[in-house]
Amino acid sequence: QVKLVESGGGLVQAGGSLSLLCTAAGDTVSITAIGWYRQAPGKQRELVARITSSGSSNYAGSVKGRFTISRDNAENTVTLQMNSLKPEDTAVYHCNAEMRYGLEYWGQGTQVTVSS
Repeated sequence: QVKLVESGGGLVQAGGSLSLLCTAAGDTVSITAIGWYRQAPGKQRELVARITSSGSSNYAGSVKGRFTISRDNAENTVTLQMNSLKPEDTAVYHCNAEMRYGLEYWGQGTQVTVSS
């Protein structure tokens, strides 16, 4: 079992930056990938960025070039650096862990609000 805790959300003006942190605890050695997802009001949850245990990453087209995902295996953390934020980035951002044995775990989420 893994527990995920997100932090770093908040209110920022368009064009600004925020850094989100996902901290994992528990069976972290069984995590194969961690992703950041977001869900805006009235919209489906969507993948923002994902990074595997080997360091491979992928991004949604809407954030490519603006967001960067990175991981610190020693600290069991994954960071999502968000630059050049836009109002359409406003959402609740959730951390997701994919496990070697097929399960997934979710954090409770952190609110990101970008004002125009």
